Amino acid sequence: MLHSSIETSLPYATEDCPGIGGKLRAEPQHFVVEEIPLYEPEGDGQHLYINVTRVGLTTKEVETALIRLFGLQRSQIGYAGLKDKNARTTQTFSLDIGAHPLGDAASVSARLSDDLGVEVNWAKLHRNKLKIGHLLGNRFAIVVSELECEPQECLARCERIAGRLGEQGLPNYFGPQRMGHDGSNVAQGLQLLKGEGWKRDKWLRQFLVSSVQSYLCNRYLAERMQMGAFEHLLAGDIAKKYATGGMFDVVELESEEPRYQAHEISFTAPIYGPKMWQAQGDAGALEAGVLQASGLTLEDFGRMRANGTRRLGRLFVSDLDIAPHAQGVEIRFSLTKGAYATTVLREFMKTDAALVDGEADGDEEL
Repeated sequence: MLHSSIETSLPYATEDCPGIGGKLRAEPQHFVVEEIPLYEPEGDGQHLYINVTRVGLTTKEVETALIRLFGLQRSQIGYAGLKDKNARTTQTFSLDIGAHPLGDAASVSARLSDDLGVEVNWAKLHRNKLKIGHLLGNRFAIVVSELECEPQECLARCERIAGRLGEQGLPNYFGPQRMGHDGSNVAQGLQLLKGEGWKRDKWLRQFLVSSVQSYLCNRYLAERMQMGAFEHLLAGDIAKKYATGGMFDVVELESEEPRYQAHEISFTAPIYGPKMWQAQGDAGALEAGVLQASGLTLEDFGRMRANGTRRLGRLFVSDLDIAPHAQGVEIRFSLTKGAYATTVLREFMKTDAALVDGEADGDEEL
């Protein structure tokens, strides 16, 4: 697969519904993200949880500042997921203060606020480090400005799209930020996987390889959409229960299809790697075909320690709320961890060009 053959365009779930166009992040306050925690700190322990609201800073920049301010090692800082820089973002960090007394929570909060200019909402002790994935999801309040239609028409279009998404869901695509401009991250990841290049930085290597996994997952979902197999299960699918997260092989297609139509279960999409739970039958043939077209093997991912997993294939957004805004339309919703806000927004906007400038509107798990 050459760089020129990297295809980042994706089919819409609401293809027949006109979009509103528009622009994202006209100002940071137009893209508001708030973590939904998996648990609350208990008030005792050696890890200090600090919840901050920030604008114009990446998660990594805050992490670096915490290391510098309090004399800690990178391994002593925890967070649940990477968040966007060009947004108003609220997330929690943990500091392992064990043998490094930093003072009371109030003094720590004051130092962080004064140094970085962030808002410190609270600081509490807990017994374990905050790790990637330790969250339920994220809440979003996003303003789309510079609309291509009159306000009332745009609202009507949004309501129609929201209704369709509530009925059928949408593919759980990775956001375009993951791929890089024109698929540049994917191209570099392909070089690494084929042994044609190297990056000294371990985190960067992992990220670039994971961008290839994300890209191939998107291609699988796109193929499934184009063949009309998003609306139903395939023989050999590996399904996931929305309520519990439990996964299982679809053996009796006729008995499981009603559960799919009732929004109780979803098919899962492949995150390729040697330890990935592989689908069988028609679903297995589809995912094998996507991998074969890439020119890669599962063993190629294994050599880069990308073991693979599976990802929820069909995404539902149960709390979509559309409202007029002085500068356009405001769209509010919540997503489970790992899902991308831009995946939802592109259905309303029907343009991918405005979506690429973000960095991490989902939670990156490498």
